[in-house]
Amino acid sequence: MEIIFSIFALVVLAAIGVGSVMVLLFFARKMGLISPQTATPAKTEASGDWQATETSPSQGFQLPKLKGISQSLITRFVLVAILSLLMNIPLNMVESVVRERGQLYNSVLNSIASTWGKQQRLSGPTLLIPYTEKFVTENTLTDKDGNERKVNKTSYKQRTAIVLPESLDINSDLKGHERTRGIYKSLVYSADLSLKGHFKRPDIESLSNYIDEIHWEKAWVALGVSDTRAINKVSALRWSDQRLDFEPGTRVTSLIQQGFHAPLSIDKTQSRFEYSLDLNINGSSGFYFEPFAKTTDVKITSDWPHPSFQGSVLPTERSITDNGFEAHWSIPHLARNFPQMWIVETQQFNVHEFSAGVNLFEPISLYSQITRTIKYGILFIALTYITFVIFELGIQKRLHIVQYGVIGLALTMFYLSLLSLAEHIDFMRAYIAAAALISIMISLYAYSAVRSLSRAGLVFVLLSGLYFILYSLLKLEDYALLVGTGLLLLILAVVMYFTRHIGNDKDASENPVTPEVDTQSIDSDANSSDHSPKENRLDTPDSLG
Repeated sequence: MEIIFSIFALVVLAAIGVGSVMVLLFFARKMGLISPQTATPAKTEASGDWQATETSPSQGFQLPKLKGISQSLITRFVLVAILSLLMNIPLNMVESVVRERGQLYNSVLNSIASTWGKQQRLSGPTLLIPYTEKFVTENTLTDKDGNERKVNKTSYKQRTAIVLPESLDINSDLKGHERTRGIYKSLVYSADLSLKGHFKRPDIESLSNYIDEIHWEKAWVALGVSDTRAINKVSALRWSDQRLDFEPGTRVTSLIQQGFHAPLSIDKTQSRFEYSLDLNINGSSGFYFEPFAKTTDVKITSDWPHPSFQGSVLPTERSITDNGFEAHWSIPHLARNFPQMWIVETQQFNVHEFSAGVNLFEPISLYSQITRTIKYGILFIALTYITFVIFELGIQKRLHIVQYGVIGLALTMFYLSLLSLAEHIDFMRAYIAAAALISIMISLYAYSAVRSLSRAGLVFVLLSGLYFILYSLLKLEDYALLVGTGLLLLILAVVMYFTRHIGNDKDASENPVTPEVDTQSIDSDANSSDHSPKENRLDTPDSLG
């Protein structure tokens, strides 16, 4: 690829160099620095007539006429190449406008998300149980008389054990909504979540040999939600036979920053604790979960037909239709890098390193589509210019370089027209309207220049075909490169076909074919004429008489 770009750069530099030399020669002649070829009268010896003869090279530097240079085919292609490169300037200006509008659109999306709800991430639930460790140390004290005595010093430390569930089942139903601000629209969702599972009685004694007391009555259950401002409703926590209300905060911000918790008292005689809860939250962009349980089963359904599954693991089952999608994950605890139970104060694990979920994906955003369209701009301008050059060969009429520039500016206006229309109507109708407008304008301009209705109609058909092919490339996301490469090869073949005879007529006129002469026959004719009797031109007496 670097070699191709290097060759292209050399060709461009050569074209610029040739064009610069021609411009310098033009101004040199205009300023009188270089004199053109002049004819001086001279009298021939044979006839005595005066004839015009060209000055010799010693009389001044001779140049071919600039008019001939400007009308040559090579010059036309060089000028077209230079003008095509110059058209990158307005194309870049249009692209900067598209970029600014895209940034404004993203800022509006962020503003809507900040008020409705950002991307949501569900962490938990987790069970936290505080306990006290008792440490007894023996110290030896010496009094002023040198007597030693041993004193036991007792210290206590408060610890918190975090316990993850044995099972977690999450059912999530995402309902898509559209929010509008000005001319911009944003996709958001509301999620109905249902969580259930069970914990087993944790073996807190295995965490430390210095446990003095386990505070079963001070335990709590924490659930993390990344954007708590978007919580609409949360049911009470159903814990075995208890119903517990949630309170703000997780009380373990070192692990889960945002969320809520429910204080509870654990019956240490039980070996299994069932839990369940329901909540409704708003969000945008996507929904993610973190598999905290030993076995995590998640089912997500939505009415949005364009999901983009992301995260550390993809769903084991999924179904996507025009009416929405359904996905299912089943994740064991061996997939993550943290245990089922540990001490919060002494052990640190990144519980957010493993997550999975889905983005409500918009197939191709408006501004990315227009940006992709602009990337084909220089190709379209060059193809249109080559078409007009081929027309010039057919009608023996030259377009002015200014006319080429006006046509290029009209082609760049297509992208600005597409942007302004697509912000108010759907992309397909905006594309058709902008393409039709520019094609008609250029076709009418071509008719006024070449005065040929058929050729102007051919220009319209060509532009319409190019815009149709461009639209097809935009829709073929996976095969755009393959189709685009095939298109370039096809166009190159067409150009090669129409230019296959260029220069043949000129070579034939400059080097006329001389018929071969049989020298042997000429010599034989000459010899025979020399030996034949000559005709007597003298008058005989008989004739005189």
